[in-house]
Amino acid sequence: MTFHVLTIFPAFFSGMLDHGVLGRGIRTGRVTVKIHDLRDWTSDRHKTVDDRVFGGGEGMLLKPEPVFAAVESIFPARDETKKVVLMSAQGRLFTQRDARRLVQSKEILLICGRYEGVDERVAEHLIDEELSVGDVVLSGGELPAALMMDAVGRLVPGVLGNEASTVQESFAETVEGVTLLDCPQYTRPAVFRGWAVPDVLLGGNHAEIRQWRHRAAREKTARNRPDLLRPDRNKEEVRT
Repeated sequence: MTFHVLTIFPAFFSGMLDHGVLGRGIRTGRVTVKIHDLRDWTSDRHKTVDDRVFGGGEGMLLKPEPVFAAVESIFPARDETKKVVLMSAQGRLFTQRDARRLVQSKEILLICGRYEGVDERVAEHLIDEELSVGDVVLSGGELPAALMMDAVGRLVPGVLGNEASTVQESFAETVEGVTLLDCPQYTRPAVFRGWAVPDVLLGGNHAEIRQWRHRAAREKTARNRPDLLRPDRNKEEVRT
């Protein structure tokens, strides 16, 4: 899996890619990350990447010319194995289901917006999808790009030491097709400040433990993310 990141702050990612699961994937050669400076595709001596917004308003907007030139240079030929994703507050919410879908790609190019965003012609005519990591406005797309690389990269076969970890975690789907958060987890000591680990987890009965974990996962999902349990939720999600 190869990630390309198009940004005006390439130094943002310095050091970040050396650690954790994604860093392990890079060291073992299963994941490659290439950082591209958008200013390399400008033609003026000031390396201008932004301009004022038509119609008035605050802030500046990334110009379409360098973005188109960069994407067409990085991906001179496009096919289904290559995806171009715009990180944007206006995008569809990125979910674990998207991560499982995107990991099937060979190369993903992430465009990091800045200022007031990117000229809309990029979204309309250049990218494959526009994604957001939450209902928040950030200074740029670098943090969302790092989040997405981690979420997708850890799903690349061989990156995690235990492949079952990607199945038994939050947002995994049950056999009924319901999306659940992970169940509560505990470690030693069995009693901490008077709070005890549930007895079922100490008894060694694996069938009972599986039943408890499934029930506890549903309870935690209902408490923290009841929207995940809506019967019509999966129908509302649009996949590209």
